[in-house]
Amino acid sequence: QVQLVESGGGLVQAGGSLRLSCVASGHTFSSSRMGWFRQAPGKEREFVAAIRWSTGSTIHSESVKGRFTISRDNAKNTVFLQMNSLKPEDTAVYHCAADSFQRPLSTITFEYWGQGTQVTVSS
Repeated sequence: QVQLVESGGGLVQAGGSLRLSCVASGHTFSSSRMGWFRQAPGKEREFVAAIRWSTGSTIHSESVKGRFTISRDNAKNTVFLQMNSLKPEDTAVYHCAADSFQRPLSTITFEYWGQGTQVTVSS
């Protein structure tokens, strides 16, 4: 009952910035958490960040902490991933996720997934 559409990916040089957006539709009021994951070729899917919708509490993986920031716009049912100081190793398909269950913020299980947006960082 939740649909997610990501946007904002692209090609940037190392050190640059991108801002990913994920617009949620459907029963967005039931999405207690939203998050971002990424998957690079040949690698496992990696947790990036998550946000508690009601409170705005966030958690970020150690690999992106200090560079990436997850945030939300309640009025627009949108979550963002601000990515600064990008590195080539950040290259991946980034997926937005949503979960209606009251699971801990750090839980990597989500119900709904977006189609993904490609982020490529060149050196």
